[in-house]
Amino acid sequence: MKTLKELQESLKKFLTDARDICDLVDKEKRDFTPEERQKVGGLMKDAEKIKVEIKTIQDDDAMRKSILDLGEGIEIHESDGSNHGNGNGRIKGEQFLADPEYNTLGEAFVKSKGWQDWMKQVAPGGHIADSRKGISSPPLEFKRFGLFRKDLITGASATSAGAFIAPEDTGIYEPLGRYPLTLRDLISVRTTTTDSVEFVRQTTQITQAAPVAESNVTTPSGYPGEVTGEKPEGAVAFERVQEPVKTIAAWIPATKRAISDVGQLRGLIDQELREDLGEELENQLLNGNGIGENFTGLANTANVLVQAFDTDIITTARRAITNLLLNGKQVPTAWLLHPTDWESIDLLQDLQGRYYWGGPQTPGPRTLWGVPVVQNFFLPQGTAWLGNWRKMVLWDREQANISVSDSHADFFIRNMIAILAELRAAMGVIRPSAFVEVDLSGGS
Repeated sequence: MKTLKELQESLKKFLTDARDICDLVDKEKRDFTPEERQKVGGLMKDAEKIKVEIKTIQDDDAMRKSILDLGEGIEIHESDGSNHGNGNGRIKGEQFLADPEYNTLGEAFVKSKGWQDWMKQVAPGGHIADSRKGISSPPLEFKRFGLFRKDLITGASATSAGAFIAPEDTGIYEPLGRYPLTLRDLISVRTTTTDSVEFVRQTTQITQAAPVAESNVTTPSGYPGEVTGEKPEGAVAFERVQEPVKTIAAWIPATKRAISDVGQLRGLIDQELREDLGEELENQLLNGNGIGENFTGLANTANVLVQAFDTDIITTARRAITNLLLNGKQVPTAWLLHPTDWESIDLLQDLQGRYYWGGPQTPGPRTLWGVPVVQNFFLPQGTAWLGNWRKMVLWDREQANISVSDSHADFFIRNMIAILAELRAAMGVIRPSAFVEVDLSGGS
């Protein structure tokens, strides 16, 4: 146990180190680094602990002094009736306290004023004569060193009443959270029972229709004035598109004991796996590159329309609508915007500081040029999509399902299981020109 002086020195060092760091930050006119902030916090905590210990010692010493003051003139320790300085060497009316500056009980005893005064009486030369009999040293109070001390029963200590305190299990589980999935609700969703789907897409449409005059000859000969009445021949072309069913999967290892002992763990794992599949599916629908087992997402689909940045976001958005109407021959069903881009649009103001879109108290669904806005977290910032989203189709072969097995590697002999989640689906953009990729940043 440290002495009061040692504790005061420790406190001074902690505070000096913390102050030196603060002075350095002020001198360099900067913010604290994470390491400096952590170090100062640790020094302050250490200083607070030392301060508590110092106060405890000071309070104990004050209490001892109060006891002696209250007992002034009263013989606290009576001997066997003998007077002060009698043959047995006991001193009446005093109780000698161990000096708190000493580290050990023995050191405090031999260096106490009471012991030294008694020694001067019974052994003036520092040596007790063999002829002296029946002498005893003065009483010495040892509370400073724990003798006769009664520990306080406290709930703050795990070895005291705190051993009986059990925390309440609230049953609350808070996951990290995932991005909301929005794309599946916009597109067409169907089912399939095969490993690939096919659909027919028109590549050329009939554009040859024209007004035709009535024929005035039965057998055209080429003479002037003859009207053959021949109708123009139309042309149309198609292509057959095949999209394979792809698999999206994830698995996690677990012990049988953990799954058995923690009832809700299996459900939490299943939920996490399903949500992870959902996020990856949405990402693939938008950004899949078509390589290997990746879907060919909308961003990598050929022949979609493109709208370049023009003047500002609002102008660009309006031109995208015209682009889709004229070149795609489609009426848009929704915008797909990154939350950051939608925030930029939402906060646009006129020269009088008024929000173009009504501000924070605008009720009802949000729209951009009358077209509903859907926020999506898998879009790259600065790019928006406008389209007739019914022209993108997802075919479910197997919706997300969970299976469990111990037949992986050596899991059987290790009492482990593999929890596997997977889904199988195909997707296709049946009309690429029903979508416009819109540049909202102008390359900035």
